Order: sequence, then structure tokens, then C-alpha cells
Amino acid sequence: MNHFSAAEWIDFANHVVPASKKQDMEDHLKTGCKRCSEELSMWQRVQSAAADEANYEPPGAAVGIAKAAFAGSPWAEGKKTEAGTVTVLFDSLLQPVFEGARSSGAGARQLLYRADPYQLDLLLERQHGDGVVMVTGQLLNLSHPEMVGSNVQVKLSNLRGAVVEAVTDQFGEFRGAIKTNGDLEVQILGANDRQIRITLRDALGRSGDSKKP
Repeated sequence: MNHFSAAEWIDFANHVVPASKKQDMEDHLKTGCKRCSEELSMWQRVQSAAADEANYEPPGAAVGIAKAAFAGSPWAEGKKTEAGTVTVLFDSLLQPVFEGARSSGAGARQLLYRADPYQLDLLLERQHGDGVVMVTGQLLNLSHPEMVGSNVQVKLSNLRGAVVEAVTDQFGEFRGAIKTNGDLEVQILGANDRQIRITLRDALGRSGDSKKP
């Protein structure tokens, strides 16, 4: 039985897959595939949690009053951070290790971030034997949930000089392969040239076949 990838189920949960592909995925679920059903269920829970995040935003009027109160404060003159606030909503590397697992190392890692105005889904996959990590991502515009972050510049860096540039497509997706010893930085050029930076040290964790020093 052929299964759909994690990235495809992420698109399905976010309602951004083409209609023809959506029908194929729905038909696949009807066959009773437990693996894909569990994959979809997990990403639907993540998507629901991200959507509920907006319910905890303070009222706009309260935010305006607070900003006005501090407008003349010396703190207001402080340097603004380039990256802004980035919140981790999900990290598969932090999930409990299944009983009987041989190592805490991972060949893949799934992450979900909130980095206003975007929600960023990331899938990191180790390419065996060549030290290359394949990075697949998708941007969703939180200001307009029905829209994806298309035509957005994305830069991948291994923090050692190697850089790979990409641009999100019409579905808000991007993909790039970068050789890395473990560290990874994702830079997103948002609105008004504001950069969003996400840095992952030892992005895939200690590999299952590596030896401890």
C-alpha cells in the first residue's frame, strides 16, 4: 500500500491540497490505513491548536492603550529585534520515545511555529550518507487563514557559510537541501522587509548510529 507523506497530510489538514489530490487522499483513508489516519489526526490537532491561539490575543483596544502609555518611556527607544516573536507550537523531537526504540536520534523532525504574521510548518529529513538535510516547509498567513504565504523569500543556512535560497510557491510551500553538521537556520523575509529567523542547533538531534564522545 502506498502512503502519503507527512508534508501532504499537513497540506490536507490546512485545506490547501488540490481537489483531485484531496479526493485521492480521502479514498486512501477509506481503505482503513491506520498509519495515514494517525498522521492526519496529529496534524489536525496541531492545526486546531494553532487556530485556537488567536482566541488568547488581547483586545486591540487594550493593546492600543498599553502602547500609548509607554510611548514616551525610555524603553520605547530601545532597539527593536529583527526576528520578532517566534513560538514553537509542536516539535516531534520532544515527543515521548516509543517503547523498544533503540535511540533518541531521528532521521526526520516535524515542527510547527507561529511567527507573525505566519504559521510555519517544517519537515526536516536526513539524506542518508551524504550529510544533507532536506527541508520542506509551508507558510500560512495568520492574518488571513484562507491565504497561504506565496512568493515569500526563504533562506536556509548551516551557520557555517552554506546558504540555500528558495521562494514559496502558490501553495506557500518551499523545499531545499543543505549540507550541514547538524545546525540549521531558516530566514523568512516577511512584510516590510522584516526578517524572521528560526535557529535550530543540532536540528535532527543525535543520529541513531553516532557514538557518544
